Amino acid sequence: MDLDAVADELYGLRPEEFVAARDRRVRDARKAGDQALAKEIGALRRPSLAAWVSNLLVRRQPEEVQPLLGLGEELRRAHRELNGTQLRRLARRQNEVIGALGRQARQLAAQAGHPVGEGVQREVEGTLHAALADPEAAREWAAGRLVKPLSSMIGFPAADEALLGRRPAPAPKKPARGGGREEREDEGRQEGTDREETAREDEARHEDKAREDKAREAEERRRRLAEAREAERDLRAHEEEADTAARAVEEAGTRLAGMEERIRELRERLRDAEQEQQRARAAERDARDRERQAGRAVREARRRAEKAAARLERPTTGAGSRG
Repeated sequence: MDLDAVADELYGLRPEEFVAARDRRVRDARKAGDQALAKEIGALRRPSLAAWVSNLLVRRQPEEVQPLLGLGEELRRAHRELNGTQLRRLARRQNEVIGALGRQARQLAAQAGHPVGEGVQREVEGTLHAALADPEAAREWAAGRLVKPLSSMIGFPAADEALLGRRPAPAPKKPARGGGREEREDEGRQEGTDREETAREDEARHEDKAREDKAREAEERRRRLAEAREAERDLRAHEEEADTAARAVEEAGTRLAGMEERIRELRERLRDAEQEQQRARAAERDARDRERQAGRAVREARRRAEKAAARLERPTTGAGSRG
């Protein structure tokens, strides 16, 4: 038994089964004399519901792992190269793949006996977004041992700029030397157009930033709500465990009281039997004494009878001789 094998086993279980199985493995390691391994196993954390669903997707659909990792590499490469055409194509594919995998993960959870809602599905999709954007996040996801969802805040900001077809504001033109009134008017109109375009781009950037801030706030609220719900589920699970343990203690106490009562009854019966035994022994001794006394009385009566018979016979014999 090693940590890698135990972790692989535990993170394949449903969240409510994790703690009991982990504690059993800790006891097994201690019995085997491996205290260091027992400590490492005891430090393994129970996965949140969204993390478990993400792990379930990796374990039940391993054929989906490599294509997603490959898509992430393509997206990161296009992002580095600022290839707008490639980024737009990959972004459409990204949305399709993540949406399909999120729905698959939700179906797998239901098949595993633990249906989840849209909130958990969004957290799973956020994990997939993070896996696409960050190679380290991708490796964590592909291992199938997540404890909590990966952050979905990671993205491709430069890619988004290219996808929207934005370009930096044109550099101001140098004033032409000389030139007449028409040239100056053209330059003035051009400068006005440039200012308007710059203002529109600034306004668009502000609007985008506002949308991004709202999206981050909404994601943070969803994350906090998910954490609160997970904490509530953990509380209920621990309360159920405590109730189960309390019932077990009560049942054991009842059985113990019954056995103690049974032991008292048996001891009382034993005392009664011992007393009866003593009375029987006393009666046996009395009977033997009476038997011995009766024997002596019989022997004494026999001797007296024999003597009486002997005396009776002697006078009868003398009278016959004189006649």
